[in-house]
Amino acid sequence: MIHLEQAIVVEGRYDKNTLSQIVDAPIFETRGFGIMKDKKLLAFLRRVAQQRGLIILTDSDGAGFVIRNYLKSALPKENVYHAYIPDVPGKEKRKAQPGREGKLGVEGMDPETLCTALRNAGAAWTEQGEKRDSITKTDLFLAGLSGGKDSSAKRKALQKELLLPEHLGANAFLQALNLMLSREEFLKRYGENYG
Repeated sequence: MIHLEQAIVVEGRYDKNTLSQIVDAPIFETRGFGIMKDKKLLAFLRRVAQQRGLIILTDSDGAGFVIRNYLKSALPKENVYHAYIPDVPGKEKRKAQPGREGKLGVEGMDPETLCTALRNAGAAWTEQGEKRDSITKTDLFLAGLSGGKDSSAKRKALQKELLLPEHLGANAFLQALNLMLSREEFLKRYGENYG
């Protein structure tokens, strides 16, 4: 598993699933063209780029380049990296038919190709021992943000307070928290407030 300092943004959940098997980094989805209507997600990605760095990794087809160019114009130039996959003819295993342009997307790339694309983009690799202590699902539970009475409302209030996109799933919410706060900061600020 490769540990990256930057976060990654991809088009969809299958891309995210493929990458999460080879890299240890926060990975966020544009939900295809959904990013173009989601101002909160775009604002969040801006913050991620400024605080941590963001790698844009989209498919090499026309739709992927439309999404990439949109992000390129909407995000700050500093700390935004562009990873490109090669044009490889084929179709992903889960699909009955190849895509419109007949090219493999991020989800269809082999791990070596994805690592090369990230390395060529300027991704910063870190060693396993350098990782900071992360906020865990147990921390969320103990803070009353999951699995309890009113936990959904408390989680939404925290998302609003931290200016996080409202449509984050549970795992993406946890990733976002870990981008914004250290575990120590989280426990100090929210451990007692929500418990």
